Amino acid sequence: MIWLNRIYTSGGELASECETERATINTMDNRRRQRNKTKREDFFRSLCFLMPSLLGVGVFFILPFFVVVYYSMIDGVSSRNFVFLDNFIKLLDNSAFKMAAKNTLQFSFTAVPLAVVLAMGLALMLECRIPGKSRFRTFFLSPMMVPVASVVLIWQVLFGYNGTINEFIMLFGADRIDWLQSDYCQIVVLILFLWKNLGYNMILFMAGLANIPKELLEVADVEGASEAYKFFAIKLRYLSPTVLFVTILSLINSFKVFREVYLLSGDYPYEKLYMLQHFMNNTFRSLDYQKLSAAAVLMALFMVGLIAFLFWAEDRFGKDVEG
Repeated sequence: MIWLNRIYTSGGELASECETERATINTMDNRRRQRNKTKREDFFRSLCFLMPSLLGVGVFFILPFFVVVYYSMIDGVSSRNFVFLDNFIKLLDNSAFKMAAKNTLQFSFTAVPLAVVLAMGLALMLECRIPGKSRFRTFFLSPMMVPVASVVLIWQVLFGYNGTINEFIMLFGADRIDWLQSDYCQIVVLILFLWKNLGYNMILFMAGLANIPKELLEVADVEGASEAYKFFAIKLRYLSPTVLFVTILSLINSFKVFREVYLLSGDYPYEKLYMLQHFMNNTFRSLDYQKLSAAAVLMALFMVGLIAFLFWAEDRFGKDVEG
């Protein structure tokens, strides 16, 4: 009897443990199902909030881009015969497009490095203790508050044929220069571009400098590191994401300099100022949608490739200093 009681007791305990384990498993399954249900509800709730933005991006950006790609591969809006790359080949043989692309690339590859380097230099200078720092910062931020038309009016007063700059250089016996109708024209627009964009880029670099760990700089000072070493080995590494962002922003702004050039010199400026957006604007007016679409696709591919290269370069360079 004692042996049977022990077996019965052991069986009851085993059954109780099985019931407990089964209840635990059921509880875990219920929690898992509840979590999955919550995730699904959160996903659909987030999708509802994102839907207006996704629809806007799809209707006004993604769909028009595919329409442009379609128009770049047909011979006309009415006939719609598929010609594949013929429009691109004709575009690359177009002298106006080659001149516009050359001028745009020349301006961008000059203006963007200057915008990045000068803005970084200004931020580093303002990081030091110099007198009149707030006034200096205000001077470089003030162009952001001035409309483009007003800025162009100021530049016309300065660089017009009878403008202030010519009156000044004539005091030294020099001849007048037609700044916007000579080889100096890109310099005029470059100064305008830098004056308009340096302030915002400078603020971005100042924010990046403020995020550099002070402990690293203090350790470098204790170790006797030079200012050049601290800049290239510490500051520039931590500033690499800011450099990438400012470079991309300046690159986009350099392609949008058409507004200023258009207000300064109209539809057909001096050949050195004939940019890609001049070509596209004039092509749109002539209703040559195939040429316009092919130019837009090439411009988009170039920008995507260049930005991808910048991300790759930043990923190779911007490694953690402590690593």
